[in-house]
Amino acid sequence: MATPDFIRTLRASAGHQLLWLPGVSAVVLDEAGRILLGRRADTGRWSLIGGIPEPGEQPAECAVREVHEETAVEIVVEKVLLVQALRPVTYANGDTCQYMDTCFRCRAVGGEAAVNDDESLDVAWFEADSLPKLDEYSLHRIKLALSDEPAWFEPPHLG
Repeated sequence: MATPDFIRTLRASAGHQLLWLPGVSAVVLDEAGRILLGRRADTGRWSLIGGIPEPGEQPAECAVREVHEETAVEIVVEKVLLVQALRPVTYANGDTCQYMDTCFRCRAVGGEAAVNDDESLDVAWFEADSLPKLDEYSLHRIKLALSDEPAWFEPPHLG
């Protein structure tokens, strides 16, 4: 994932310490119900499309921008699927981040799926019953997108 300029500026004074950041992910469906995935350049694994909103950018706008930047597919955001604080991640350079992910179900409305930047090795549509190996993060979001369940969130811990 390319590091946005505003995070580079933060890192100049924050060093490698934990940054709490917004993030978005998108489950994009086409008219046949296939799911759009990208094979990440940094890990080589298939995953949902996602990214970090720029300061002042609305999460849904970010989803539209990120999907187009990475895959050349134009989308319409249909609904919020999930809001979830993710576990902290430490990158190879020592930077530590923790993301608050807002995941959207989206519908493709134009463009042809193709690698559109240097963040992806491949981009493809997959049938729900023929997905490549995915992590639980992606599988949970896809399950929500294919269901009629309301938006998911972690319930508060009481007591």
